Amino acid sequence: MSRSQTVPSGPNGWSRRRFLQATTLAAGATALGFPNLLRARGMNERLQVGFIGLGGMGSSRLQESLKCSVQIAAFCDVDESQLAAAKKLLPDKSRTPKQFTDYRALLQSDVDAVIIATPDHWHAPIATAALQAGKAVFCEKPLTHTLSEARALRQLASRLPALPTQLGNQGSASPNLRRGMELIRAGALGEVREVHVWVAPSVSFQAGQAAPIGEDPVPAGLHWDQWIGPAPVRPYKAGCYHPRAWRAWYDFGGGSMADWGCHGLNLPYRALNLDYPTTVTADVPGGLTAGYPKGVRIRFEFATHPGWPVTIWWYDGGRRPPASVVPLSVVEHFGEIPASGVLMLGDRGFTYGEPHSSSDYLQLAGEKKLSGILKHAGTRAIAPSLPRSPGHLQEWVNACRGGPATFSDFETGGKLTEIVLSGVIALRAQKPLEWNGETQRAANAPEADSWIQAKYRPERKI
Repeated sequence: MSRSQTVPSGPNGWSRRRFLQATTLAAGATALGFPNLLRARGMNERLQVGFIGLGGMGSSRLQESLKCSVQIAAFCDVDESQLAAAKKLLPDKSRTPKQFTDYRALLQSDVDAVIIATPDHWHAPIATAALQAGKAVFCEKPLTHTLSEARALRQLASRLPALPTQLGNQGSASPNLRRGMELIRAGALGEVREVHVWVAPSVSFQAGQAAPIGEDPVPAGLHWDQWIGPAPVRPYKAGCYHPRAWRAWYDFGGGSMADWGCHGLNLPYRALNLDYPTTVTADVPGGLTAGYPKGVRIRFEFATHPGWPVTIWWYDGGRRPPASVVPLSVVEHFGEIPASGVLMLGDRGFTYGEPHSSSDYLQLAGEKKLSGILKHAGTRAIAPSLPRSPGHLQEWVNACRGGPATFSDFETGGKLTEIVLSGVIALRAQKPLEWNGETQRAANAPEADSWIQAKYRPERKI
């Protein structure tokens, strides 16, 4: 069948109309009352977990889950080679999870919870269907591909509080991030008006590409139409989309901003209790390309939510903050301006750390060197106020068993995703957006609506 003859389809029945119907129908679902996820089996039984998407992040979550005392109950991937690779990661070869290439079939199986690690454009349809089916959901970042999906999924999850959710921005579990939140909220840095976040060029996709030309044979075992799902139909091109390289193309992802934004903006968003930005501006040396470009810089302006205006600068593709911005002690400690970082500058000091918050430092006014944020002598009097995590995935597993709520649920992670995706919109619009986060509209850029709203291709007629 030629490309022009390909029958268009949504995510196997998930048109935009049906997606919105599902979120509306779910409004009354809590009245029925979902049971505790383990009530039917007894609390001594293991949580039955299904994995949807088993590429790079999916295989990482699979290996992590082996330490969380869950039952690996089912696998789903549209690439059968990734299903085979996932099976090899299991230490007990005698217990084979059920295998699917259609997520709907997995959701009809006997699983309590699902971990979603597909390309971004599949996150919202699958997460919505999973919640509607009564499953707890762990979803990799960003939570959704579009802003409208993020808002709808936040609203849906809020109506289903018995189903624990967690966004896969793993730095949320870091003791560094939580200590940073405590110190900044307590005023250790004074007024933090300026934040710089930068990430190294991605190794998983090539930014700044020209539009792909031609097509290649689809590899055996790859269900390409199902991989495309809700996105516009395009032919398979080897090395261009699957695996991982899909992030470069707006039909499937949002480049480094969408990939890393929920990591890099996590600490400032939480520590400063930020609301939506009021202005978002992006610039790219050399202009736009067919997909996500090289050398992006985005400026987010926030009003007075913490009591004063805040500016967050974002850099990727090799761009970094000006040397005049980065404190000398950071350069001396690392020998150069690091390849990535989160720098929060206050009038009494600053913090510097990695986007994942795997290592964070603090330096207050009058000090000459960086100190580890967990051992800084001058802030010992600020008592811990946030719970410490047993691990990001374990936290979600514990919540599924009736334990404490997760720290990065779909409400918290969904709003962070909306802020991040507003940066992608500004990049595509190439003008400063006068942004209204509540309405998800830019007053001066009505053309941006086409990127804000989810648009699924028509349902397949069966």
